[in-house]
Amino acid sequence: MSVQGSTTPEDCWGHRGASARFPENTLSSFEAAIRDGAEGIESDVHVSQDDVVVMFHDPDLRRTTNSSGSIRERAWYGEDGMQHVRTAKMPHQPIPTFEETVALLMLPENQHVNFNVDVKVQNTPTRLFALMHKIIASHPEWETRLAPRILLGLWHPSFLGPAKEQLPYCRRSYIGNCPSIARKYFWNDCEVFSIAFAALTSADGQRFRQECKAGGKKLMVWTVNEPHHMMEAVRWEVDVILTDVTKTWLELRTALHADYDKITAQYSRFFLWTNMRFYHPFRYVKVVLGRDYLERIAGPFDAFKLSPVQVAIASMMAWWLGIRS
Repeated sequence: MSVQGSTTPEDCWGHRGASARFPENTLSSFEAAIRDGAEGIESDVHVSQDDVVVMFHDPDLRRTTNSSGSIRERAWYGEDGMQHVRTAKMPHQPIPTFEETVALLMLPENQHVNFNVDVKVQNTPTRLFALMHKIIASHPEWETRLAPRILLGLWHPSFLGPAKEQLPYCRRSYIGNCPSIARKYFWNDCEVFSIAFAALTSADGQRFRQECKAGGKKLMVWTVNEPHHMMEAVRWEVDVILTDVTKTWLELRTALHADYDKITAQYSRFFLWTNMRFYHPFRYVKVVLGRDYLERIAGPFDAFKLSPVQVAIASMMAWWLGIRS
């Protein structure tokens, strides 16, 4: 999928860059994905205490860096600022800002690369989008050379209004693991749907794939790292495969272009019946607990908030199935 217009089936977008080889959500990871030949990169955003938009997945620094603390409670500048934090994974890298990432994408050699911004629900949307707009609009010819390449990924329906008002020039996508949520809350306001791979393996996932095709919606699938899963996504005719292993998918895609029938014959669909992640109880737990997490942070989707009983049942099932949050 090209955000700028023409469509290439099963584009490769680097999930947090080429994050299997480099520290996730760093300039080195983004650059590696681009060098591999990815048509896009994906990254996450949070806002520091002093209004700097940073590219980072977790709301807390602890998992992937040599520091700790909530991003929104930490300053970027100063002696103890996050500008001095480095990744735990080697080669040790600084946290990039949104401004630095946009500058990378505005280099002449990178102006074909799309940018999927995963908007985490810990953000205040009006604050985040105002800061993003200021950075985007600071570049010459941004309306034609930058804005069409940015895709806003939204998890919670309360982010739709601010996105349409403050960043109307950016395309929007739903991110999640539930086609029914996509239909109910996001269908009319999003051109793109970024769905977890397991959610598209179900009968409802198949219906949703057909609905996207009939409705002219673009479909992205994440996070697809196994060649068997990549081949399944190819059979689904999705528009974008989001992957940590950009080289793996790009090499497989090249082989498919050379001899589609020979390559597809090497990959069966048997894995769909041998992994409990693709069975209904597992998917149900993921959907319920995922929605509960989003609603606890950003508020109810609507008047029909999940009941405590639903959450309790899903929590017990998660314990029984050994599902980690």
